[in-house]
Amino acid sequence: MSKILVIGSMNMDLVVETERYPEEGETIIGGEFQQIPGGKGANQALAAAKLGKDVEFIGACGDDSFAPKLKSSLKNGGAKIDHIFEIEGVSTGVAVITVDKNGNNRIIVSPGANYELLPEKIEKIRDKIIEAEIILLQLEIPLNTIEKIVEIASKNKTKIILDPAPAQKLSDSILEKIDYLLPNEGELDLLLKDLKTKSRSEKIKLLLEKGVKNIVVTEGEKGINYYGQEKEIHVDTLKVKAVDTTAAGDVFAGAFAASLTAEKDLEKALQFAVQAAAYSVTKIGAQSSIPDKKELTEFLAERSK
Repeated sequence: MSKILVIGSMNMDLVVETERYPEEGETIIGGEFQQIPGGKGANQALAAAKLGKDVEFIGACGDDSFAPKLKSSLKNGGAKIDHIFEIEGVSTGVAVITVDKNGNNRIIVSPGANYELLPEKIEKIRDKIIEAEIILLQLEIPLNTIEKIVEIASKNKTKIILDPAPAQKLSDSILEKIDYLLPNEGELDLLLKDLKTKSRSEKIKLLLEKGVKNIVVTEGEKGINYYGQEKEIHVDTLKVKAVDTTAAGDVFAGAFAASLTAEKDLEKALQFAVQAAAYSVTKIGAQSSIPDKKELTEFLAERSK
Protein backbone atom coordinates (compact mmCIF):
# COMPACT_ATOMS: atom_id res chain seq x y z
CA MET A 1 0.00 0.00 0.00
CA SER A 2 1.24 3.49 -0.90
CA LYS A 3 0.08 6.39 1.25
CA ILE A 4 0.33 8.73 -1.75
CA LEU A 5 -0.66 7.58 -5.23
CA VAL A 6 0.14 9.98 -8.05
CA ILE A 7 -1.57 9.26 -11.36
CA GLY A 8 -0.62 11.46 -14.29
CA SER A 9 1.80 12.44 -17.01
CA MET A 10 5.46 11.73 -17.62
CA ASN A 11 7.40 13.74 -20.21
CA MET A 12 10.94 14.30 -21.31
CA ASP A 13 11.54 18.05 -21.10
CA LEU A 14 13.65 19.53 -23.91
CA VAL A 15 14.87 22.78 -22.38
CA VAL A 16 16.59 25.69 -24.13
CA GLU A 17 17.79 28.83 -22.35
CA THR A 18 17.30 32.11 -24.20
CA GLU A 19 17.90 35.80 -23.62
CA ARG A 20 14.51 36.59 -25.13
CA TYR A 21 11.71 34.88 -27.03
CA PRO A 22 11.79 35.09 -30.84
CA GLU A 23 9.26 37.16 -32.72
CA GLU A 24 6.96 35.49 -35.26
CA GLY A 25 9.06 34.15 -38.13
CA GLU A 26 12.34 34.99 -36.36
CA THR A 27 15.19 32.59 -35.56
CA ILE A 28 17.48 33.38 -32.64
CA ILE A 29 20.47 31.62 -31.11
CA GLY A 30 19.68 30.05 -27.76
CA GLY A 31 21.89 29.05 -24.87
CA GLU A 32 22.35 25.71 -23.16
CA PHE A 33 20.16 22.75 -24.17
CA GLN A 34 19.21 20.03 -21.69
CA GLN A 35 17.04 16.91 -21.62
CA ILE A 36 15.44 16.78 -18.17
CA PRO A 37 12.84 14.29 -16.91
CA GLY A 38 9.48 15.98 -16.33
CA GLY A 39 5.73 15.77 -16.77
CA LYS A 40 3.44 17.21 -14.14
CA GLY A 41 2.47 13.83 -12.71
CA ALA A 42 6.01 12.48 -12.55
CA ASN A 43 7.30 15.77 -11.11
CA GLN A 44 4.73 15.69 -8.33
CA ALA A 45 5.42 12.03 -7.57
CA LEU A 46 9.16 12.67 -7.34
CA ALA A 47 8.63 15.69 -5.08
CA ALA A 48 6.33 13.71 -2.79
CA ALA A 49 8.81 10.81 -2.69
CA LYS A 50 11.91 12.94 -2.02
CA LEU A 51 10.12 14.96 0.67
CA GLY A 52 7.97 12.17 2.14
CA LYS A 53 7.60 8.42 1.84
CA ASP A 54 5.38 5.61 0.54
CA VAL A 55 4.72 7.16 -2.89
CA GLU A 56 3.78 5.37 -6.10
CA PHE A 57 3.48 6.82 -9.59
CA ILE A 58 1.18 5.43 -12.27
CA GLY A 59 1.32 6.75 -15.81
CA ALA A 60 2.01 5.72 -19.39
CA CYS A 61 5.16 5.94 -21.50
CA GLY A 62 6.18 4.90 -25.00
CA ASP A 63 8.65 2.21 -26.05
CA ASP A 64 11.35 4.73 -26.97
CA SER A 65 14.67 5.85 -25.47
CA PHE A 66 13.06 8.48 -23.21
CA ALA A 67 11.03 5.98 -21.18
CA PRO A 68 13.90 4.26 -19.29
CA LYS A 69 15.36 7.64 -18.30
CA LEU A 70 12.03 8.85 -16.91
CA LYS A 71 11.49 5.63 -14.97
CA SER A 72 15.02 5.74 -13.59
CA SER A 73 14.59 9.31 -12.34
CA LEU A 74 11.44 8.36 -10.44
CA LYS A 75 12.88 5.16 -9.00
CA ASN A 76 16.13 6.83 -7.92
CA GLY A 77 14.07 9.47 -6.11
CA GLY A 78 12.21 6.85 -4.10
CA ALA A 79 8.92 6.53 -5.99
CA LYS A 80 7.48 3.11 -6.78
CA ILE A 81 7.01 2.58 -10.52
CA ASP A 82 5.71 -1.00 -10.81
CA HIS A 83 2.48 -0.04 -12.56
CA ILE A 84 3.60 2.27 -15.37
CA PHE A 85 1.95 1.24 -18.65
CA GLU A 86 4.30 0.97 -21.65
CA ILE A 87 2.50 1.64 -24.94
CA GLU A 88 4.01 0.08 -28.06
CA GLY A 89 4.38 2.23 -31.16
CA VAL A 90 3.64 5.49 -29.34
CA SER A 91 6.15 8.15 -28.29
CA THR A 92 6.69 9.07 -24.69
CA GLY A 93 5.35 12.52 -23.84
CA VAL A 94 7.63 15.45 -24.66
CA ALA A 95 7.63 19.07 -23.48
CA VAL A 96 9.53 21.73 -25.43
CA ILE A 97 10.49 24.47 -22.97
CA THR A 98 12.19 27.83 -23.43
CA VAL A 99 13.45 29.63 -20.34
CA ASP A 100 14.36 33.33 -20.48
CA LYS A 101 16.99 35.17 -18.45
CA ASN A 102 14.42 36.07 -15.78
CA GLY A 103 13.48 32.44 -15.20
CA ASN A 104 10.12 32.67 -16.97
CA ASN A 105 9.15 29.82 -19.27
CA ARG A 106 7.01 28.93 -22.26
CA ILE A 107 6.02 25.30 -22.74
CA ILE A 108 4.55 23.22 -25.56
CA VAL A 109 3.58 19.65 -24.62
CA SER A 110 3.20 16.74 -27.04
CA PRO A 111 1.24 14.27 -24.86
CA GLY A 112 2.19 11.05 -26.68
CA ALA A 113 1.58 8.02 -24.44
CA ASN A 114 0.06 10.17 -21.69
CA TYR A 115 -3.17 10.28 -23.72
CA GLU A 116 -3.18 6.47 -23.84
CA LEU A 117 -3.79 6.33 -20.08
CA LEU A 118 -7.48 5.59 -20.63
CA PRO A 119 -10.25 4.58 -18.18
CA GLU A 120 -9.92 0.87 -18.97
CA LYS A 121 -6.34 0.98 -17.71
CA ILE A 122 -7.52 2.61 -14.49
CA GLU A 123 -9.72 -0.45 -13.86
CA LYS A 124 -6.51 -2.50 -13.72
CA ILE A 125 -5.15 -0.43 -10.83
CA ARG A 126 -8.46 0.11 -9.01
CA ASP A 127 -7.13 -1.55 -5.83
CA LYS A 128 -4.22 0.90 -5.73
CA ILE A 129 -6.66 3.82 -5.67
CA ILE A 130 -8.79 2.23 -2.96
CA GLU A 131 -5.79 1.45 -0.74
CA ALA A 132 -4.13 4.88 -0.99
CA GLU A 133 -4.53 7.58 1.63
CA ILE A 134 -4.22 10.41 -0.91
CA ILE A 135 -4.57 10.52 -4.71
CA LEU A 136 -2.69 13.36 -6.41
CA LEU A 137 -3.91 14.29 -9.91
CA GLN A 138 -3.25 16.82 -12.70
CA LEU A 139 -4.79 17.38 -16.14
CA GLU A 140 -2.12 16.17 -18.59
CA ILE A 141 -4.02 12.88 -19.04
CA PRO A 142 -7.50 12.42 -20.59
CA LEU A 143 -10.35 14.04 -18.68
CA ASN A 144 -12.49 10.89 -18.78
CA THR A 145 -9.61 9.13 -17.01
CA ILE A 146 -9.65 11.80 -14.32
CA GLU A 147 -13.40 11.27 -13.94
CA LYS A 148 -12.88 7.53 -13.48
CA ILE A 149 -10.14 7.98 -10.87
CA VAL A 150 -12.15 10.56 -8.95
CA GLU A 151 -15.22 8.33 -8.97
CA ILE A 152 -13.31 5.35 -7.53
CA ALA A 153 -11.43 7.42 -4.96
CA SER A 154 -14.52 9.27 -3.76
CA LYS A 155 -16.55 6.10 -3.26
CA ASN A 156 -13.77 4.60 -1.17
CA LYS A 157 -12.97 7.67 0.98
CA THR A 158 -9.54 8.21 -0.59
CA LYS A 159 -8.65 11.90 -0.34
CA ILE A 160 -8.23 13.65 -3.70
CA ILE A 161 -5.80 16.49 -4.41
CA LEU A 162 -6.21 17.99 -7.89
CA ASP A 163 -3.81 20.42 -9.53
CA PRO A 164 -6.04 21.69 -12.40
CA ALA A 165 -3.26 22.21 -14.94
CA PRO A 166 -3.18 22.58 -17.88
CA ALA A 167 -6.27 24.62 -17.08
CA GLN A 168 -9.67 23.64 -18.41
CA LYS A 169 -13.24 23.77 -17.24
CA LEU A 170 -14.21 20.82 -15.03
CA SER A 171 -17.64 19.31 -14.55
CA ASP A 172 -19.50 19.67 -11.28
CA SER A 173 -19.35 15.87 -10.95
CA ILE A 174 -15.56 16.15 -10.63
CA LEU A 175 -15.44 19.31 -8.54
CA GLU A 176 -17.88 18.04 -5.91
CA LYS A 177 -15.53 15.15 -5.10
CA ILE A 178 -12.29 17.14 -4.73
CA ASP A 179 -10.81 17.45 -1.25
CA TYR A 180 -8.00 19.88 -2.15
CA LEU A 181 -8.01 21.98 -5.33
CA LEU A 182 -4.69 23.70 -6.16
CA PRO A 183 -5.19 26.26 -8.98
CA ASN A 184 -2.99 29.24 -9.74
CA GLU A 185 -4.68 32.56 -10.50
CA GLY A 186 -5.14 31.89 -14.22
CA GLU A 187 -6.42 28.38 -13.64
CA LEU A 188 -8.96 29.66 -11.15
CA ASP A 189 -10.41 31.87 -13.90
CA LEU A 190 -10.50 29.04 -16.44
CA LEU A 191 -12.20 26.65 -14.02
CA LEU A 192 -15.06 29.12 -14.02
CA LYS A 193 -14.53 30.69 -17.43
CA ASP A 194 -18.19 31.66 -17.75
CA LEU A 195 -17.74 33.95 -14.73
CA LYS A 196 -14.80 36.11 -15.76
CA THR A 197 -16.46 39.25 -14.43
CA LYS A 198 -16.89 37.78 -10.95
CA SER A 199 -14.56 38.70 -8.09
CA ARG A 200 -12.07 36.28 -6.51
CA SER A 201 -14.27 35.86 -3.43
CA GLU A 202 -17.32 35.06 -5.57
CA LYS A 203 -15.39 32.42 -7.53
CA ILE A 204 -14.11 30.81 -4.34
CA LYS A 205 -17.61 30.85 -2.86
CA LEU A 206 -19.03 29.18 -5.96
CA LEU A 207 -16.38 26.42 -5.96
CA LEU A 208 -17.03 25.73 -2.28
CA GLU A 209 -20.76 25.60 -3.01
CA LYS A 210 -20.09 23.10 -5.81
CA GLY A 211 -18.56 20.79 -3.22
CA VAL A 212 -14.82 21.47 -3.33
CA LYS A 213 -13.76 21.10 0.30
CA ASN A 214 -10.50 23.09 0.32
CA ILE A 215 -8.98 25.51 -2.21
CA VAL A 216 -5.36 26.64 -2.33
CA VAL A 217 -4.62 29.40 -4.85
CA THR A 218 -0.92 29.67 -5.68
CA GLU A 219 0.15 33.16 -6.70
CA GLY A 220 3.90 33.04 -7.39
CA GLU A 221 5.77 35.84 -5.67
CA LYS A 222 2.63 36.82 -3.74
CA GLY A 223 2.53 33.48 -1.92
CA ILE A 224 -0.55 31.30 -1.51
CA ASN A 225 -4.07 31.73 -0.20
CA TYR A 226 -6.09 28.92 1.35
CA TYR A 227 -9.90 28.99 1.43
CA GLY A 228 -12.11 26.57 3.34
CA GLN A 229 -15.65 26.57 4.66
CA GLU A 230 -14.55 27.89 8.05
CA LYS A 231 -11.25 29.75 7.59
CA GLU A 232 -8.76 31.39 5.26
CA ILE A 233 -4.96 31.29 5.46
CA HIS A 234 -2.28 33.34 3.69
CA VAL A 235 1.33 32.16 3.46
CA ASP A 236 3.98 34.51 2.06
CA THR A 237 6.48 33.13 -0.42
CA LEU A 238 10.20 33.12 0.33
CA LYS A 239 12.12 35.86 -1.44
CA VAL A 240 14.60 34.16 -3.77
CA LYS A 241 16.25 34.87 -7.12
CA ALA A 242 14.24 32.83 -9.62
CA VAL A 243 16.28 30.96 -12.22
CA ASP A 244 13.54 28.74 -13.67
CA THR A 245 9.91 28.47 -12.54
CA THR A 246 9.12 25.38 -14.65
CA ALA A 247 8.17 22.91 -11.90
CA ALA A 248 7.36 25.21 -9.00
CA GLY A 249 3.66 24.32 -8.97
CA ASP A 250 4.46 20.61 -9.18
CA VAL A 251 6.92 20.79 -6.30
CA PHE A 252 4.31 22.68 -4.27
CA ALA A 253 1.71 19.97 -4.93
CA GLY A 254 4.03 17.05 -4.18
CA ALA A 255 5.42 18.67 -1.03
CA PHE A 256 1.91 19.56 0.14
CA ALA A 257 0.75 15.95 -0.25
CA ALA A 258 3.85 14.62 1.51
CA SER A 259 3.51 16.95 4.49
CA LEU A 260 -0.26 16.58 4.76
CA THR A 261 0.12 12.79 4.90
CA ALA A 262 2.92 12.90 7.47
CA GLU A 263 1.83 15.77 9.71
CA LYS A 264 -1.98 15.82 9.32
CA ASP A 265 -1.59 19.60 9.84
CA LEU A 266 -2.91 21.91 7.10
CA GLU A 267 -0.96 25.04 8.04
CA LYS A 268 2.33 23.13 8.34
CA ALA A 269 1.68 21.47 4.99
CA LEU A 270 1.07 24.82 3.28
CA GLN A 271 4.21 26.33 4.77
CA PHE A 272 6.31 23.31 3.84
CA ALA A 273 5.02 23.35 0.26
CA VAL A 274 5.80 27.06 -0.13
CA GLN A 275 9.37 26.46 1.10
CA ALA A 276 9.92 23.55 -1.28
CA ALA A 277 8.56 25.51 -4.25
CA ALA A 278 10.85 28.44 -3.40
CA TYR A 279 13.85 26.11 -3.47
CA SER A 280 12.80 24.72 -6.86
CA VAL A 281 12.80 28.08 -8.68
CA THR A 282 16.46 28.58 -7.76
CA LYS A 283 17.41 25.59 -9.95
CA ILE A 284 17.14 24.82 -13.68
CA GLY A 285 14.73 22.19 -14.94
CA ALA A 286 11.77 20.21 -13.66
CA GLN A 287 12.87 17.12 -11.74
CA SER A 288 16.42 18.43 -11.46
CA SER A 289 15.07 21.28 -9.30
CA ILE A 290 13.25 19.09 -6.75
CA PRO A 291 14.93 19.03 -3.32
CA ASP A 292 15.13 16.13 -0.91
CA LYS A 293 14.66 16.71 2.81
CA LYS A 294 18.36 17.36 3.45
CA GLU A 295 18.69 19.87 0.61
CA LEU A 296 15.58 21.74 1.73
CA THR A 297 16.77 21.84 5.36
CA GLU A 298 20.16 23.23 4.30
CA PHE A 299 18.46 25.79 2.03
CA LEU A 300 16.29 27.05 4.88
CA ALA A 301 19.18 27.06 7.35
CA GLU A 302 21.29 29.15 4.97
CA ARG A 303 18.49 31.69 4.63
CA SER A 304 18.18 32.04 8.41
CA LYS A 305 21.82 33.12 8.87
